[in-house]
Amino acid sequence: MSIKIIANNKKVYYDYFVEEEYEAGISLTGTEVKSMRRGHAVINEAFVFINKDLKVTLVNAHIGEFLEGNINNHVVNRSRALLLHKKEIKKLSMTVSTKGYTIKPLSLYFKKHLIKVKIGLCRGKKKYDKREVLKKRDNERVMDAVKKRFNN
Repeated sequence: MSIKIIANNKKVYYDYFVEEEYEAGISLTGTEVKSMRRGHAVINEAFVFINKDLKVTLVNAHIGEFLEGNINNHVVNRSRALLLHKKEIKKLSMTVSTKGYTIKPLSLYFKKHLIKVKIGLCRGKKKYDKREVLKKRDNERVMDAVKKRFNN
C-alpha cells in the first residue's frame, strides 16, 4: 500500500496523550485535492467536532489556495466533513463528552488515490507530564550515545 504523507501534526504528541487512532476519509473539492497534491496543507491548529446529528467535521484545517484555479477556487479554512463508520462516531462522541478528551488530526495523507486523515482521541497533558516526557527523551538520547560509544 502506497502512503504519501501530506501534513503531520507532531505537536499533538507533545500536548496530548493519544489514546486511540482512527482513519477517516475526508470530503474535498477538486481544487483542494490539487492543492494537497502540491503539499499545501497545514493541520496544526485543526480539531475535529462532532455535532448532535453525529456529523463529524474537521475545523480550522488550512488547505492553501490552488494558484491555477479560477473563480471557483475553494475557501481556505472551511470546515470539511470526515467520513467514519457510525459505530466509531458514537464511540468517539461518548468519549469526548467525558471531561478532558478531545479529537485532533494527527496526519493527512494519500492512501493509494484517496486522501485520508488519521485522527486521535486525545487527553490533555499537564505541564509536569510534558517535562517528564522531555526528561525521558533526553535520557534515552544519552543512553543511545553511550551504547554507540561502547559498541565501537
